[in-house]
Amino acid sequence: MSASPERSGPVRLLVLEGDGIGPEIVAATRRVLDAVDAALGIGFACETALIGFASLARHGTTITDEVVQRAKAVDAVVLGPVSHNDYPPVAEGGLNPSGQLRKRLDLFANIRPAKSHPGFPPRCGKPVDLVVCRENTEGFYADRSMHLGPGEFMPTEDVALAIRKVTRKGSLRIAEEAFRIAMQRRRKVTAVHKANVLRVSDGLFLECVRSVAARHPQVEYEEKIIDAMAALLVRDASVFDVVLATNMYGDILSDQATEISGSIGLAASINAGTDYALAQAQHGSAPDIAGQDKANPSSLIGSVAMLLAWLSERRGDARLTRGSALIDEALSRAIAVPEWRTGDLGGPLGTAAFTDKVIAMIGEAAREATNRNG
Repeated sequence: MSASPERSGPVRLLVLEGDGIGPEIVAATRRVLDAVDAALGIGFACETALIGFASLARHGTTITDEVVQRAKAVDAVVLGPVSHNDYPPVAEGGLNPSGQLRKRLDLFANIRPAKSHPGFPPRCGKPVDLVVCRENTEGFYADRSMHLGPGEFMPTEDVALAIRKVTRKGSLRIAEEAFRIAMQRRRKVTAVHKANVLRVSDGLFLECVRSVAARHPQVEYEEKIIDAMAALLVRDASVFDVVLATNMYGDILSDQATEISGSIGLAASINAGTDYALAQAQHGSAPDIAGQDKANPSSLIGSVAMLLAWLSERRGDARLTRGSALIDEALSRAIAVPEWRTGDLGGPLGTAAFTDKVIAMIGEAAREATNRNG
């Protein structure tokens, strides 16, 4: 994802609340953005639109074409979690908004860091700092495998088939992204596959990855079979830097890695392509705790920090880089204090009170920076 020429003016964000806890954690994230804006004067202009059950009730579909077009017209998108497993069939308007945006904005890279936080020990002992670089537009996902119709079908009532799509274009561009990220980190890429069984599809994927690796001799490159990789993460996730995988493998391994690093409730992610990007919490919509001020907003807040870093590359605006760092620092400082954590992390705070702490940490860090530079 190469940077575009510098842009000026307000940073336009399309904010989509989603379902379940979505409205609560989106509201918390917007408060954090306001705090960053107050500290740095970036100028965020947030627009909103309906998706999910709210859109289904009003428009007869969980995401309209108008929302997709609006997503293309802004600088980036903030997406709350959606309850797509509970939607009606597609023929009745039950589209997955996340999948639709990934496909129609060509968000081919799902970038999911897994990093342990000071004061909050990882579950498998050693500190974790890795990034899962997941191909996002094809693979075994039924809504991303066919030009027309789903990639799952039943030729008889007793037989179900699923199609997996792996393309040279998709494999090459996600590999390029993985090596680009590795060059900014510890210069190591681990490609995950099952080519011992899926010889053709994973064979093509590995062929493409190896060709990209050959152009990056300064990056250490290795390959791991998916089942061995899952076990190795449990043994010692600290030895991995950038983990490159096709869609389903990357989805599974990123959830595992973030839970090992501390909690999936802290798991940030962005979906990015050449022209567009979308911040999205790695977890689901948790409808069982919706409206109770219990949700941990860290994942979406951290995802917006990643989004600001992506925007900084495109706009050439150092304030966005600083804003991203301010959010990351504030989250780490808040999570480090047991009395400031949300209930899922063993703490006493709810969504709003935890967000208050993060905002206070942003203000404190901004003042410290002013004093150092003043």
